[in-house]
Amino acid sequence: MPVSVENTFDYFAAWLQSPLGSYVLAEEASWFDRTTADIFGYKAVQLELPQVDCLRNNRMPWRAIAGQSAGVRVRCMPELLPFENQSLDLLALPHVLDFCKDPHQVLREAERVLVPEGRLLITGFNPWSLWGMKRLRHRQHSVPWQGQFIALPRLKDWLSLLNLESMRGEYLCYSLPVQQEKWLQRSRFLENAGDRWWPAAGGVYCLDVVKRVRGVRVIGPKWKRVPAPAGTPATAIDKMRLQAEKDRCKP
Repeated sequence: MPVSVENTFDYFAAWLQSPLGSYVLAEEASWFDRTTADIFGYKAVQLELPQVDCLRNNRMPWRAIAGQSAGVRVRCMPELLPFENQSLDLLALPHVLDFCKDPHQVLREAERVLVPEGRLLITGFNPWSLWGMKRLRHRQHSVPWQGQFIALPRLKDWLSLLNLESMRGEYLCYSLPVQQEKWLQRSRFLENAGDRWWPAAGGVYCLDVVKRVRGVRVIGPKWKRVPAPAGTPATAIDKMRLQAEKDRCKP
């Protein structure tokens, strides 16, 4: 079914309940659990897709889900986040760049709201995979194949322009992109084989990104040497030592 940009996230959320979507959901949930467990701070936000609980294993005291999807806590557009500058320690984007109107603007907003050294977690479909090949045949017909499928080198170029540095990445979902449960199970052997022999062919990529703030230098105060007052203990001791030396020199 063709879908509009406004309801793409809801259609994608429905697709996640299919056999192939459940496979993607489980793989990504595991990655988010491993990655967010050791990210510390105060405020964490997930943008879109509440069906993928990206923050469930994180321990920050304030966590929220924002976006246009049904069931989110904070309603907003991905390209216009209702958060103050440098107010978030962690921002998760599960396939947001695949289905938003302006992915580069979403990244600009992410850079704006993250604190220095804040973390950005991104997942997206890899166009250089069997999944990307299937998209060439089905992109005009249904979600998720109607998504943008941004190439990873292009995404990293965008990130570098915004001082967002990729710390580590991982590929997931090497099984065949088919809805039949039987063929999904039979192609599970591709998980280990693909990760070992052709890692860049995974259907989904995951990026752990940090916001760097360069060119900041701490300027210390300009100290002035101030002479000690005449009545300080140090001055009295010096006078006593000088008088003792004079007494020893007397005949």
